[in-house]
Amino acid sequence: MDHFEPTLLWAIALLPLIGFVVNGTLSLLAARRRQALLLTGAGHAVRADAHSGPTDAHAGPTAGPPAVTHADDHATHPASAGRMIPTLVGPGVVMLAFVIALINFIRMLGADLHDPVIETYWQWLPVGSLIVDAAFQLDQLSMLMTLIITGVGSLIHIFSIGYMREDPGYARYFAYLNLFVFFMLVLVLGSSYALMFVGWEGVGLCSYLLIGFWFRDRDKADAGKKAFIVNRIGDVGFLIAMFLIFSNLGSLDFVTVMTAAPATFAFGGGVITAITLFLFLGAAGKSAQIPLHVWLPDAMAGPTPVSALIHAATMVTAGVYLVARSSVLFALAPLSSITVAGIGALTALFAATIALVQNDIKKVLAYSTVSQLGYMFVGVGVGAYAAGVFHLMTHAFFKALLFLGAGAVIHAMHHAYHATHSHADAQDMRNMGGLHRYLKKTWIFMWVATLAISGVWPFAGFFSKDEIIWQTAARAVGPFEPWFRVFWIMAFAAALMTAFYMTRLMIMTFHGENRTGEKERKHLHDVPAVMWAPLAVLAVLSFFGGWINVPAPIASMPVLGWLPSSEWLHHWLEPVIAQADHVFEANVGELAHATPVGGGEAFWAATSFLFATAVIAITAYILMKRKYAPADKALPLRGFANVLYNKWYVDELYDATIVRPIVAVSNGLWRFVDKGLIDGTVNGIGYASRAFGWVGSRLQTGQLNTYAFATVLGALLLLALVVLGGN
Repeated sequence: MDHFEPTLLWAIALLPLIGFVVNGTLSLLAARRRQALLLTGAGHAVRADAHSGPTDAHAGPTAGPPAVTHADDHATHPASAGRMIPTLVGPGVVMLAFVIALINFIRMLGADLHDPVIETYWQWLPVGSLIVDAAFQLDQLSMLMTLIITGVGSLIHIFSIGYMREDPGYARYFAYLNLFVFFMLVLVLGSSYALMFVGWEGVGLCSYLLIGFWFRDRDKADAGKKAFIVNRIGDVGFLIAMFLIFSNLGSLDFVTVMTAAPATFAFGGGVITAITLFLFLGAAGKSAQIPLHVWLPDAMAGPTPVSALIHAATMVTAGVYLVARSSVLFALAPLSSITVAGIGALTALFAATIALVQNDIKKVLAYSTVSQLGYMFVGVGVGAYAAGVFHLMTHAFFKALLFLGAGAVIHAMHHAYHATHSHADAQDMRNMGGLHRYLKKTWIFMWVATLAISGVWPFAGFFSKDEIIWQTAARAVGPFEPWFRVFWIMAFAAALMTAFYMTRLMIMTFHGENRTGEKERKHLHDVPAVMWAPLAVLAVLSFFGGWINVPAPIASMPVLGWLPSSEWLHHWLEPVIAQADHVFEANVGELAHATPVGGGEAFWAATSFLFATAVIAITAYILMKRKYAPADKALPLRGFANVLYNKWYVDELYDATIVRPIVAVSNGLWRFVDKGLIDGTVNGIGYASRAFGWVGSRLQTGQLNTYAFATVLGALLLLALVVLGGN
């Protein structure tokens, strides 16, 4: 079939928007009812609801009041009318969008589609020569991203039913989540940079709303503001890049830009380098790459399902998608490409070192996410766009599973601490241990994800991560060959660290002696089916997800090669990235066939697998023997470990060199310019007018003799002027 017409493409994005409208309306109505009850003095529970704190951080240093935030508070009446509609609408619209996307995907499989299909709905911005249509572009890349967003998004929405069921902001939560999915779909389906930017800003807004979901907690509200402000830095870069693209190519449409760019820009020229560097600045902000990585760990302040959807599987990968979508532009700019790869490799290694010593289970996964995003940028930076997108897909599976698994652990810990009125931190792994006895399903599923992210064969991460590491070595050609070798070593080192810190997370959480407390462990139990069922699906995807892209060299190996060689994803994405590959080969040359120290793809795949397995085994052996103290009895870290625990003091550095000087300058401007000069001038005019008025008021006494005296005095003065003037 050569001709392909999408089926209800518009509905894929519209359905989550409808969900936002419905759930948002319910949230507003519920807020009005609570306000009315408060005004009438009815319902002490409403007052408690109005100050509800986070489910994720029971009695931690930033936790809100625990009165209404525990899993069993409303267990006897979970299906109230105010929750039934969001429960059905919130996940339902995303699941229906996934079904429509799946239908389109199946139909695309039977089509010989070499060019994108564009559906135009109306003309959005007709401003002079700038014409921006409200149009969706469906090709192999946007189709894959749509399946990830709606598929993984559906599972996370279902998980949220159980996780957030006791939160008074239940409808508001699903409204924000639905709105995020809508904007994320606009981002990946938009046919131009302008429409992508609408989705780009929309997901940033939703991220801010969901990170600060429990906004009455000052720390969580600040975390939302931090994410929003840091991302604005990157967004400025995206805007400047769009200005440069339009000024040089006269369009912002992807098809027009990618077609005209090779003939317009010289390979390695200054203009294309500037455009791509500004694009990467936007990508670095959204995908938390150095130096704009500092917002993502703090984003863990939001509900854990939010971390799974927005800060692991979808939004944070938008920067990778931007580079892959702009592959032709980056292929024309070798300096920008090597910058992307270098920042990615540095971020992968840097974030991995921090994850080695963190004790908060979500913080470990947060820095793991930053590190894995670095891998994706290494892939797209060296020109292996399909490999970068491949890891984006598998990462969505196993990292969403890890975050939701962490959510299940926190849910169980929180329930146990609430039952005993304990104030211990439910997210600190030092308070866990031995949980495999109580959360068997979660334990199994999280081990699947751990083996996947660690690069163990035949789990998904083995194929996608090792593909990036291999491509980094294979593309060590051209003028930047030495740098590629450095990036290859950094990526390999980060992979070994990943195996260590993920094994440490699993051992501290699920193995060894239980440190939750004698009374608390009686209340530990696994999560309900509505929460573990999505984990099971993600576990299957984390195991089999990499099999769709098994390279031929690995398939030919005697032990690891019993899987069929398909390289399906590379062939699927070929129409999107073929032009960029052609630009690369025409200007740089053919790829290498060995790493800088020798050995081909099959050899290093086996080597990487053996190293990862050895690190996991040795780490498990050592840590299983270690006795961990609960958080309140643990000794503080010292030396270099303390530096890593404090994130290399980057936040403190930014605070000292950027935040405080800006605040000081702002205070100075307020004090001397705003208050002193501007307010002083305006107030001085007011005081002068008041003084003149006071003088005038002294002349209005109401006494006739005073007025007669003033009249005679004025006449005498006039007479004196006349006489003196005449002389």
